[in-house]
Amino acid sequence: MRKLFHLGLALMAVLVLSTSCKPKQSAYKQVYEAAKEREMQDAASQPTTVVKEAAPLPPLEVSVRKEKVEPVYATDAAGLKKYSVVIASLSVKLNAESLKTRMENEGYPVILAQNDMGMYRVIVASYDDKESAVAKRDEIYQKYAAKGDTDYLRRTYGVPFNDLWILEREF
Repeated sequence: MRKLFHLGLALMAVLVLSTSCKPKQSAYKQVYEAAKEREMQDAASQPTTVVKEAAPLPPLEVSVRKEKVEPVYATDAAGLKKYSVVIASLSVKLNAESLKTRMENEGYPVILAQNDMGMYRVIVASYDDKESAVAKRDEIYQKYAAKGDTDYLRRTYGVPFNDLWILEREF
């Protein structure tokens, strides 16, 4: 009988301890709601900050190189003008074609040209006048710099971002 009494007493103790140790969901919910309310009050009491637009970047130095180049594909011949914006110079044709495809997917009408030394120039724009080529080069520069992502071209295409240059075609 004593054993039964002690067994019952132990069972009751286990039940009491097990129910009192369980976390109550409503207590957590109350704390969470109070914290959320404080957070909203803090946000409402803080002054609103106005984000100013970043200052324009300084102009890039105009780098113009004169070369005799020929289009790799006959279909590009009409598009290759006197001044071109070059984003990469590659020695392997397959790499140049791969970059051309990726840049065309971004919306650039890419032209591949090859110089006398066998280097492939990846051209994203070509114009009859230098000013238009410089403006396009600056536009590309500003497009990625405005996002604060000046390393985008290098990371995505392996092209140094600040190495965009102008090619003056010699005939």
